[in-house]
Amino acid sequence: MRTVMVTGSRFVWTNQQPAIPFTGNCYTKIPCICFCKFTLALINIDTTTLTLGLCMFGLDAFYLARIQFAFTVSFHIIFPAITIGLASYLAVLEGLWLKTRNPDWRTLYHFWSKIFAVNFGMGVVSGLVMAYQFGTNWSGFSQFAGSITGPLLTYEVLTAFFLEAGFLGVMLFGWNKVGPGLHFFATCMVALGTIMSTFWILASNSWMHTPQGFIVENGQVVPVDWFKVIFNPSFPYRLMHMTIAAFLSSALFVGASAAWHLLRGNNTPAIRKMFSMAMWMALVVAPIQAMVGDMHGLNTLEHQPAKIAAIEGHWENPPGEATPLLLFGLPDMEQERTRYAVAIPALGSLILTHSLDKQVPALKDFPKDQRPYSPIVFWSFRIMVGLGVLMIALGVAALWLRFRDRLYQSRPFLHFALWMGPAGLIAILAGWVTTEVGRQPWVVYGLLRTADAVSAHGDLQMSLSLLAFFVVYCSVFGVGYSYMVRLITKGPQERDEHATQGTPARPLSAAGEHLQADEDK
Repeated sequence: MRTVMVTGSRFVWTNQQPAIPFTGNCYTKIPCICFCKFTLALINIDTTTLTLGLCMFGLDAFYLARIQFAFTVSFHIIFPAITIGLASYLAVLEGLWLKTRNPDWRTLYHFWSKIFAVNFGMGVVSGLVMAYQFGTNWSGFSQFAGSITGPLLTYEVLTAFFLEAGFLGVMLFGWNKVGPGLHFFATCMVALGTIMSTFWILASNSWMHTPQGFIVENGQVVPVDWFKVIFNPSFPYRLMHMTIAAFLSSALFVGASAAWHLLRGNNTPAIRKMFSMAMWMALVVAPIQAMVGDMHGLNTLEHQPAKIAAIEGHWENPPGEATPLLLFGLPDMEQERTRYAVAIPALGSLILTHSLDKQVPALKDFPKDQRPYSPIVFWSFRIMVGLGVLMIALGVAALWLRFRDRLYQSRPFLHFALWMGPAGLIAILAGWVTTEVGRQPWVVYGLLRTADAVSAHGDLQMSLSLLAFFVVYCSVFGVGYSYMVRLITKGPQERDEHATQGTPARPLSAAGEHLQADEDK
């Protein structure tokens, strides 16, 4: 196989075999390198220096491909999480306005619909990149499992995307152009579309964790039972866990926005309603999420016991002893032990097996090449759980202050709610790190290793494309984040019912609020 090597700024053909074995479609490398070198030229970074720097950290193309996908999916997951929650929140707000005709609900609807529009646009753009990466960076995976993941993602397009595309324009621009009932229906359809999108994405990802309903022929997966493929063993728990996480993250996001305004004296009825709804959501949903997480953990123990062992930093089972719960520790993969462990005896068995005498599988029960990297998942899981405990505490504290008529006046609590704004999104990221790193070394659990799924790219190509993604993402989405913050700090405003006229030029036009004109006043 002839490959392209880069020396300085020249392309050189060589008969050297690529470092990573690859059987599948060949993808041209020159356009990717040219684009990345052009990006580096814009920011004045020498490619030779970059390559030497990456070599110093021991990063090869395989790990760079993993880092690149982790970087792009981490950016992306934030937007769908907010979109899922805000879409349903908007449906509730519009329903309350239709029922009561209270203008506060209408004001909140128009305020959050602008933020929804910006977030939705950034989510669509960031999601497209990941689909291309399946072909460019993970062609081995696409060749092996594309007959299942491809149709599942296509079903998402045919259902969720079509539903959202059909009704999004009516929802964002049709307030004065269609009847109230039809507009409410459009909002509900957009909310339903976000849930359907979650359904298909989680079906695909869950199948990679607990595959079933297939046979393997000629090195490729062939589906034989689509019902089993979709409703695989981990799918129901992961769908509930992610959907609730999106609702909870959006509630904390809304609550933090209201707390910010309350701390600055903007104590309008709309702001108070916004804050009250968010706190009720935290009180009710956070404990439910904890229970769903427990069920998900039991399911993971059954189907991916090595992941649970890595999460717990649990290395071996002394005969006759129940499994402790490690609160703190530093898992050491080389020494096969968790250093500085702070443990509660038998609590691990109680949580994971609901008994005081059963043992949990330990990492030493699995071959070394099939163990997840415990130092990462040990702490990512604890970050997620710790934030979940704080969410429950937030809801309980809000209830106590509500009964004392201090919910909107307690400044320490408002600061607490403000700082908890990003907690839901951070918990989602930590949860996905736990899920995906804990699946390693498999990309399709028990069937295809991650090292066999990666494309045959060189170290330089992957390092340049990763840097290009970093620069572009931070620039483009940084602007989007800044704009959303400006919209949030402006706060809900009374709206002229006949203000929206003409034909919008683009979906993000819904977010246009004449910010510059307001600043000039």
